[in-house]
Amino acid sequence: MTNIIEEKLQKSGIKQGALNGIRVIDLSQFEAGPSCTETLAWLGAEVIKVENPNGGEQGRTPPTKGGDSYYFLLFNANKRSVTCNLKSVKGRKILDELIKTGDVFIENYGPGVIERLGYSYEAVKSKNSSIIYASIKGFGRGSPYENFLAFDMIAQATGGVMSITGETDGRPLKPGTTIGDTGTGLHCAIGILAALFQRHTTGEGQLVEVAMQEAMTNFCRVAYATQANTGKAAVRRGNQVILGSSAPSEAYLCKGGGPNDYCYIYSTRAHNQHWERIVKVIGREDMLNNPKFKTAESRAENIKEVDDAIGKWVIRYDKMEVMKIMGEAGVAAGAVFDTMELQNDSNLIDRGVFTEIEHPVHGKFTMPTFPVKLSKSQVSIEPAPLLGADNKHVYGNILGYTDDEIETLSDDGII
Repeated sequence: MTNIIEEKLQKSGIKQGALNGIRVIDLSQFEAGPSCTETLAWLGAEVIKVENPNGGEQGRTPPTKGGDSYYFLLFNANKRSVTCNLKSVKGRKILDELIKTGDVFIENYGPGVIERLGYSYEAVKSKNSSIIYASIKGFGRGSPYENFLAFDMIAQATGGVMSITGETDGRPLKPGTTIGDTGTGLHCAIGILAALFQRHTTGEGQLVEVAMQEAMTNFCRVAYATQANTGKAAVRRGNQVILGSSAPSEAYLCKGGGPNDYCYIYSTRAHNQHWERIVKVIGREDMLNNPKFKTAESRAENIKEVDDAIGKWVIRYDKMEVMKIMGEAGVAAGAVFDTMELQNDSNLIDRGVFTEIEHPVHGKFTMPTFPVKLSKSQVSIEPAPLLGADNKHVYGNILGYTDDEIETLSDDGII
């Protein structure tokens, strides 16, 4: 499946990615680290995923239909996989050789693990002084929780995200998106790119550290504006914007009755133009002269009446009709698309947001890709590698091992 973006790049004659020539030694697992290195791979870097010979990284399990988990496929596209037993002297020697050829080293093991393996920042720096060393942890250096384990939901809980998610009188909720993991990974990728750019000037590598808890505070900046306004911790507001000063700001039930038959309609707090357009669309111009709806603040104070008026109009149409009518009237409105609707959206397919790959075990598999499009960077999407699929290429072509040496290392359980 060739999408429109790829066709344009192919016609331009561009055949390499923006990070062509950058080699990443990837010791990450699960999602936070792999989402970072996958981003670098989608930008053209050569990412060499170093895995345990016995089963590989934990994200490959549980197996799906006889192959790696779909979870693994989604976070490890465009990478190479080599196996290496880092608990053996020979295995560490091989990794040392790889590090000397690398531009970036990344890990997101649990607290203390990478140090016990002998690959702290100082240790890796001693092998390659120009390398960019990236480390993702749950909590920052010096935090009282520094040695605690963390996953996506722990980051969202401890980073403020859950405290502002949910209904006003309800319990804190974890958003469905994995911003604790992927959001942290993307922050890490930004740090790595900046460090690579700075290396052009200084010639020196450096340490890039990202804590999952701390990355979450960056996603919550508007909540801190609310806190500054009120002098109190930001509260949950359901579908209302966290500043709580706009109305309408709600997902309204549309015709259809399905779980996602809703359309979100929003009116900016900056002026009244959107509100004026909304009441005209729904046939409630009488609300324009009512002092209760004169300003964004007054509408927010009378939000139930605003929601009732809009809700009675919205329920007459399906979500696509509501989005179209409101959108054409100059109102910000978005139908609530589910994951299947998005995956089957022809425009998103044409733009390469979703693409179909051919996996050696799973066969055809559709996955979301990198949404950032660069006009002079072309990287085709390749499936996540099978465990150890690139042993011969990496150890033979890059490190210079002979076929016999590679076979011996395999027989000895080193790779």
